[in-house]
Amino acid sequence: MLQLRSILNIADNTGAKKVMMIGLPQKGNKRYAYIGDVINVTVKEALPYAQVKKGEMLQVVIVRTKKEIRRRDGSYIRFDDNACVTLIEKNSKDPKGTRVFGPIAKEVKDAGFTKIASLAEEIY
Repeated sequence: MLQLRSILNIADNTGAKKVMMIGLPQKGNKRYAYIGDVINVTVKEALPYAQVKKGEMLQVVIVRTKKEIRRRDGSYIRFDDNACVTLIEKNSKDPKGTRVFGPIAKEVKDAGFTKIASLAEEIY
């Protein structure tokens, strides 16, 4: 469960390290974002000479959250950090990076981001 101004880690190799959530596009007045949602972020920390620069606005998909989520089978899953993966464009579901670090939730694959799921190390 993420809200405006939440800080997230980046789980791919685009060069950004930390981003801040600034909005939920096309969700009306929805207040929180969950795993598998596409959100708008701004880059707060980035590596020098990277693909993504500090201050840039990006669209990302959430792949991990600290807040647990309940699955349909009754189990719960939670992760150690809040993390996301950058997307190429608004309508595209392809990631900008070529590698995805750390585990991701299977809800990301269920949301239609199969390319991200195939690049991930582990799917929980």
